[in-house]
Amino acid sequence: MDGFTHNFKESGTMNTKAHLLSPSHWIITGKLLDKPNAEQALIRANRQQIPLVKYLVDQNLLQSIEIADAASRHFSLPLMDLGTIDMVSMPLAIVDSTLIQKHRVLPLLSQGSTLTLGMSDPANESAVEEIKFHTGYKISLVVIEEHKLNAVLLDLLDTTEELADKDENSRLDFNAFELESANDIEDAAADNIIDETPVMRFVNKLLMDAIRLKVSDIHIETFEKFARIRFREDGLLREVSQPPLPVARKIGSRIKVMAKMDIAEKRLPQDGRLRLKISRSQSIDIRVSTLPTLWGEKTVLRILDSGQQQLDLGLLGFSGEQRLHYTNALNKQQGLILVTGPTGSGKSLSLYAGLQHLNTQERNIATAEDPVEIHLHGINQVAVNATIGLDFAETLRAFLRQDPDVLMVGEIRDPETAEIAIRAAQTGHLVMSTLHTNSASETLARLLEMGIAPYNLATSLSLIIAQRLVRRLCNQCKKPLHLPRNVLIQEGFILDRLKNCQLFVPTGCEACHSGYRGRIALIETVPITDALSRVIMEDGNSIQIAEIARKAGFNTLRTSGLEKVAQGLTSLAEINRITWSEKH
Repeated sequence: MDGFTHNFKESGTMNTKAHLLSPSHWIITGKLLDKPNAEQALIRANRQQIPLVKYLVDQNLLQSIEIADAASRHFSLPLMDLGTIDMVSMPLAIVDSTLIQKHRVLPLLSQGSTLTLGMSDPANESAVEEIKFHTGYKISLVVIEEHKLNAVLLDLLDTTEELADKDENSRLDFNAFELESANDIEDAAADNIIDETPVMRFVNKLLMDAIRLKVSDIHIETFEKFARIRFREDGLLREVSQPPLPVARKIGSRIKVMAKMDIAEKRLPQDGRLRLKISRSQSIDIRVSTLPTLWGEKTVLRILDSGQQQLDLGLLGFSGEQRLHYTNALNKQQGLILVTGPTGSGKSLSLYAGLQHLNTQERNIATAEDPVEIHLHGINQVAVNATIGLDFAETLRAFLRQDPDVLMVGEIRDPETAEIAIRAAQTGHLVMSTLHTNSASETLARLLEMGIAPYNLATSLSLIIAQRLVRRLCNQCKKPLHLPRNVLIQEGFILDRLKNCQLFVPTGCEACHSGYRGRIALIETVPITDALSRVIMEDGNSIQIAEIARKAGFNTLRTSGLEKVAQGLTSLAEINRITWSEKH
């Protein structure tokens, strides 16, 4: 400690709770800038979304040493020369790197239950309180010069990204963490002093491993006597860990902090988002949802990795005929295209593929999404926010005042949004959206139940796409399956296609999980023909609509699935699992 204190030019302490000051107050008091110039600098710094001290130094309005000297005097804090400290000796692991970068602070020394932080602006009370809450340490502050702080933060950012790149292919060892840390955490919890570092490390590894395995969702659940973590891979959940209950609760709290959620609120559901930068060129968006249950909060993370997505209709599962139906509808000047299916059936991806097809310089395209899952260059994408009144209906109204050619609405959830979308499709706009229904015929019935006039529906709707996702067979280990001809016919295979029909079954290997790897969509496309329009205007029900579509030769989800079985893309058992109701 003695070597450390020799670097101080002054000594002193600070009661952080006594300094709830505006960011510019101490700069004015220290006579660094007059009030008008200080306030103008603060306005410009806020516009650029950077701290005031950083703005003053970046713009050469003040020197780092001037600001540091004034801060040291005003707050009665030691001034430290950061150049004399070795980065290796800093206890960086105590404070999460995201908090270090967010608040522009450096952990310089930990001794007992006290952590010494270096800051260029000690007026940042929220930074002190958040780090204090996160780490469980008492906080002692010292002042450091902004330009030296900035240089160290840039070095730390580069180091973090390099470590993320190296860690990208590492597998998460859940059990090692449990065995190493469970008892320590339980003992610390009793004393109300919890070391966050193992939890931070565990959460980071959890996310990295989920991304590497191309997991779509992470479920963290607490029960009366145990907790578990499950990954959803290729549509199915599998358990990967059973951490001790105290550890699971700390993991949930850590994730809530990362997603900027209220860590103290455990009685109500919450939603949050975070972005994980895993390399210099790739970031992953993660949607976080918490739900209060009988034995604690359940946390679910939805991983939205736009880098993994393919926006080619053929790769998504569209057959040649279905692709033609979709592109014909996309090439129309106006009309409504609906993609339907349950949550997690790939609806958004099909819409994005359509938008990519339309994305040219000549078109004005706007989307309203919750959330924006894939960023498309050249398309105006809006993330709706119902809490401030920016819902799908309000966003769609705003779009219509922006001279649009193509509109995409993430989901039609209510009659108001449906009415606006229908009107837009009737007045020279191409509109695309999703709806939660099980089939194309049920989609029409659902819209009629919403109160849409049959005539408006028949004249505006161009195409309905219904879809499901099924697991794709692993090419490295799938094995042929031979079934009798009569069994294949009973399953629904067309007689004249049986000659070249080769079925496969999953076996499992090191490259896959249970014989499957990745997913592919089952697609049902129903263009709105004259015959279907007449049935709609006559208030036809879903059974009548389905019969008209069948007579027109449009594939159902079941027939689409059987075609993919015949192509060796998936198994008959998988198709039966997904389309069981159609079979029976």
